[in-house]
Amino acid sequence: MTAARTLAAWALGPGPAAAPEQARRAACRHLLDGLGTAIAAGRAGIAAPAVTVARGLGGPPEATLPGTGARGSAVAAALATGTLVHALDFDDTHAGGLVHATAVVLPAALAVGEQTGASGAEVLAAAVAGYETVCRIAAAAPHAFHARGLHATMSCGVMAAAIVAARLMRLDADQAVNALGVAGSQAGGLLEFLTTGASTKQLHPGLASASGILAARLAAAGASGPDTVLEGPHGLYKALAGREVDAAAVTEGLGERWETTRITVKPYPACQLMHVTLDAVAQAVRGRDVRASEVAEVVADVHPDSAAIVCEPAERKIRPRTPYDAKFSLPWSVAALLIDGEVTLATYAPESIARPEVAELAARVRTVITPSGDVAADAPGHVRVRLAGGRVLEGRVPRSVGGPGRPLGDAELDAKFTANAAGAPEAAEAAELARRVRGLAAEPGLSTIAALADRLARPAPEEPT
Repeated sequence: MTAARTLAAWALGPGPAAAPEQARRAACRHLLDGLGTAIAAGRAGIAAPAVTVARGLGGPPEATLPGTGARGSAVAAALATGTLVHALDFDDTHAGGLVHATAVVLPAALAVGEQTGASGAEVLAAAVAGYETVCRIAAAAPHAFHARGLHATMSCGVMAAAIVAARLMRLDADQAVNALGVAGSQAGGLLEFLTTGASTKQLHPGLASASGILAARLAAAGASGPDTVLEGPHGLYKALAGREVDAAAVTEGLGERWETTRITVKPYPACQLMHVTLDAVAQAVRGRDVRASEVAEVVADVHPDSAAIVCEPAERKIRPRTPYDAKFSLPWSVAALLIDGEVTLATYAPESIARPEVAELAARVRTVITPSGDVAADAPGHVRVRLAGGRVLEGRVPRSVGGPGRPLGDAELDAKFTANAAGAPEAAEAAELARRVRGLAAEPGLSTIAALADRLARPAPEEPT
């Protein structure tokens, strides 16, 4: 049996709904975190192009377009929601697969869940199936997609969205396999944005989620797709990962090992590959009054797979061209942390990235490529901060905060969600949304959750001048 057939059989069966409490709770935490990042992006108008296009697509009023007060087709809603979740690069990451899992699972679960009138329990089971799908497909080829210049979130996420839609649409096993096969032909996601600082990566999860739903609909209408879509001679791994991959790894331990519990919640709104360095810098200077003018040099050990994305070319990383570009610059982000004492959404505001003092300090951040037996997003961090007088402050952490080895507690997750979702007038609605998502399994449907998210994600009104 092919990997797609095994995966589809499990995803449509009782396994996801019977997931242990730890996995179900983790899924709710990630859905809540993803709604928070979507709301923050909506309030800031960061994903406006995708939201505008989604509204223009129109279609039957199947699902809510967050932040608009409008409804549209489930495909359009998924395009908007996926882009919103990922727009700030503040959404979660599965380290093994280096994929933004919630950004492709949540949009399909919300949109098709609303379309089909699914209960909260049904949506939660579909989300678990989606989380296992995207994390496992990507983790079977660690860093292979990124090494080929592809964003694994889109390459693999389209299949997760197809599985989520297939389960909620109650497709049969053959139809779900066809949906995976059709979804694979839509896999892509170029990382060329790294060359110019463009915002195309923000769109990838929305495109993947919308395409996954389309794949499920096409399969339901009779379209066929190859069941060898993963391991075949022209399948996902051969065509896009460019290496031999043991596709059996995708389905190994399904129902026994839960990748849903191994997804990292981000504490910083920046590329996951630099988080461990930021943690190490914070540790090095914690409790000390270190002024930027005192810092002669920062030397950071960096995993080889991270370097090409967040460190190179070094001269370009010192002065980011756009806010999104800055989120992929380790030297600039380290400098901002040393000057500001924190890295928040405000760190990457346009006026912030224009600060000359941050660029000047970023030019004194040097990286040393340091091989590790761990995947890049779960590698240890080590920095030396050398001060003008010769004193060296050292920071060393085993892995970044927020992952399964150093998870954020519920209070920290709630604080992140509250900061993302709540202005003073909406605090009560944000708390209500958090309560309902944490108890998703008991919700009779998604109407209240979707309505709350819609209202909270509306762009903040401009202040009178």
